[in-house]
Formats: sequence, structure tokens, C-alpha cells
Amino acid sequence: MTRPLSSRDWLGKTSAGFVLGFTFALALSGLFRLWTGYGDAYFSAQGQLGMWIMALTWPLVLGFVFLFRTTLRAWLWLALANLVTWVPLVALGGLHTS
Repeated sequence: MTRPLSSRDWLGKTSAGFVLGFTFALALSGLFRLWTGYGDAYFSAQGQLGMWIMALTWPLVLGFVFLFRTTLRAWLWLALANLVTWVPLVALGGLHTS
């Protein structure tokens, strides 16, 4: 029997949203930078959008993290989302600064 959603695990879910939500948003921003190829041109339209992706994704993850039934599920699903975004970013050379 599944247990209903509750606010009992709010500390673990919030910490998962803060830590793994931040790294997930950072990886999405990095993937967008690779996809558009704007490099370090932060004052271009693509550069601004890349920075705003970070600012919009992190609060969304932090808000939706409370829909997980348990703290463990929140950590595991967000860790999986991080794995799915960071592996291509590293593989495509997104951490290389030139």
C-alpha cells in the first residue's frame, strides 16, 4: 500500500531540490551553451537565455520536489536527472574552457 503525500520529509526533499536541483539546472545551462555555441558571450541573446535557464529551472525543481513520495525517491530521481544531463555535457567537452 502506498502512503499518501505528506510534509513529513520536507527537509530531505528540500535539500535534494537545493543541491541536485542546482546541479541539474547548471548542466542544462551548459548543454544549452554547447547547443547554441555562444561560448562566453554573456551579453548576447543566447548568453542571456542560457543564464535564465538556470534561474528558471532551479526554482521549478525546488517546487516540484515535494511531489515525490519519499526523500529517497527525490534524491534518486534527481540524481538520475543529473546523470542524464552531466554525462553528455562532459562527453561533448562542455567543461572545457577555451
